[in-house]
Amino acid sequence: MFRPRRNLVMVFSQEMAVSLHMFFVFYPIDVLLLDEKFRVVEIKENFRPFTIWNSKKKGKYLIELGLEESKGKVKIGDKVEIV
Repeated sequence: MFRPRRNLVMVFSQEMAVSLHMFFVFYPIDVLLLDEKFRVVEIKENFRPFTIWNSKKKGKYLIELGLEESKGKVKIGDKVEIV
């Protein structure tokens, strides 16, 4: 919140359903939810400011794609490498 656009990775202690809000984030982002093997299990595209999202799947990693060059290049089932 209150930061410039950037990509962000969140790591959870175990796989879980995720609830996110976009309060005080003033630009849309895409969200990737990954399982413990780094496979994409859910994608939330165009997550708009001042909205809430609840995942339908469980994940261990969550990636927020705030940078435009990162968007639209991943699909469900893809394996993501985090460096």
